[in-house]
Amino acid sequence: MDSVEQKYRRIRTDLQRGGFALSFLFIAGTLWYSLVEQWHWLDAVYMTVITLTTVGYGETHPLGDRGHIFTIALILAGVITIGYIVNRFTEALIEGYFGEGRRLRQQRKLVDSLAQHFIICGYGRIGRQIATEFAAEGTAFVIADASLDQVRIAQSEGHSAIQADATLDETLLKMGVEKAACLVAALPSDAENLYIILSAKTLNPKIRAIARASNEEAVLKLQRAGADKVISPYITGAKRMAAAALRPQVMDFMDGIVASDRSFYMEEFLIDASTCPVAGLSLREARLRSQSGSLVLAIRRRDGSLIVGPTGETILMGQDMLICMGTADQLRVLNRILDPLTPTTDRR
Repeated sequence: MDSVEQKYRRIRTDLQRGGFALSFLFIAGTLWYSLVEQWHWLDAVYMTVITLTTVGYGETHPLGDRGHIFTIALILAGVITIGYIVNRFTEALIEGYFGEGRRLRQQRKLVDSLAQHFIICGYGRIGRQIATEFAAEGTAFVIADASLDQVRIAQSEGHSAIQADATLDETLLKMGVEKAACLVAALPSDAENLYIILSAKTLNPKIRAIARASNEEAVLKLQRAGADKVISPYITGAKRMAAAALRPQVMDFMDGIVASDRSFYMEEFLIDASTCPVAGLSLREARLRSQSGSLVLAIRRRDGSLIVGPTGETILMGQDMLICMGTADQLRVLNRILDPLTPTTDRR
């Protein structure tokens, strides 16, 4: 099925062709009556107009057999061309493609203005929940789905969405993959998610790519394709259900952190050695807990090693990623401590 944008482009092209054809007939008729019939140019224009519009005013000057034959041909061509233009124009009005074209141009300008945004490929049950979480965090994102119904649902919920095949490079470029910070491949097909990851990593090797997988074999293949993180809803859901049965209090605590109405949040902070005042200090010397109230749960070193539950003697180094927990106000204060040169962006 053609996308709305493809239909809009086709109708626009058809109208342009009809306009060109009508212009050609007008010029040809004017030149004929002016040069062949030796009429004044104004009479030639007038005769051409009344002929093409078939108003039936009669001949401006007497015509011979040759002129009659040309006029008949001009009338037939004019009727066909104008009828074609009226047909396409009526279809465009009925289908609302003029308004759709305006909306597509506005959407294209919005996507072109985005940078370091997120891309969601697929607006099924998982993609919809991801979009809800992104919107709650105030994150800029754009959605692509091949289903027009899904796109309309996303747009009705206030999201920026386009109807397109996300496996195509053209679609990813249209969504600004070269400037995006992260891409989420949430289509139900593992093969399609694999194509998306391969294309995204080729167009932007620095983009963080997250993919959905249906089984363990698909997880391995997506990881080989370059996905930074692969998540299987079935495997993850089964583990969470088992944990809820075996360790209910732990799961209640974790759900309280990740739920949309949570009072505590988990956030990550990158230590920039050039701007962070605590770089090179130990956690005890940095006094992050006493100054902000936030708790440092873990530290991801530059080489990828993870320190869980760091002690007071743990040194904070450049390019460390701190994983912290606290209230929104506590994390906001912590952000000002770790990066005082960058203004804090409030999230809902």
